[in-house]
Amino acid sequence: MKTLSLLLASLCIAAAAVAQSSEKTKSAAPNFPPIADIHAHVCGIHFYNGCVIYDSDKPGARLIGIEYIVSAKIFESLPAEEKKLWHSHNYEVKSGVLTAPGMPDAAEKDFMKVLIGTYGKTWHTWQVDRGDKLPLGIPQLMMGFTAHGQAKAKIVAERDKLYGSSDAKKAARADIPDVKLDPGADAWQKGAAVQLDLKTVSTTK
Repeated sequence: MKTLSLLLASLCIAAAAVAQSSEKTKSAAPNFPPIADIHAHVCGIHFYNGCVIYDSDKPGARLIGIEYIVSAKIFESLPAEEKKLWHSHNYEVKSGVLTAPGMPDAAEKDFMKVLIGTYGKTWHTWQVDRGDKLPLGIPQLMMGFTAHGQAKAKIVAERDKLYGSSDAKKAARADIPDVKLDPGADAWQKGAAVQLDLKTVSTTK
């Protein structure tokens, strides 16, 4: 499921861009068919945000997860155990693998300048990569890629075919400064991945 998140994260940004970017970027946000199926929404500028994750950007796409996004300031205030559930966005932005489909290049770059210093907590509720026809089982906590070579070349190529060259985006974002990452994020890199555990509890006294 980790490799699939490379494609899904790019779709997530299309939804998040409306609320997290500047007024100029908002006006440039593309039409996103799955979102059109949501008949009401609230949009605002906050220190925290969220985005919904679909398995494609086509009509009828399946809603398979959600990502909560917070600023570095909020992340710093979280307890150490909570930080283990969150991932950084620095590499995803700088590498070019994270994109806002359909958004003009200049607007996308402005948005990435905001996103690079944030942290995300992503829950996938529908494991479509294993062929599930329904959202079965318990949610899975997902992490983001943090270094070159972690994503399979085939997956990157598929993403590039859909949304443009990640190498070109990487070059265009070279002047976006790297951020200092909180060591509490990206816990999976330290060999301490966190996941939910399903257990049965008594409902009688």
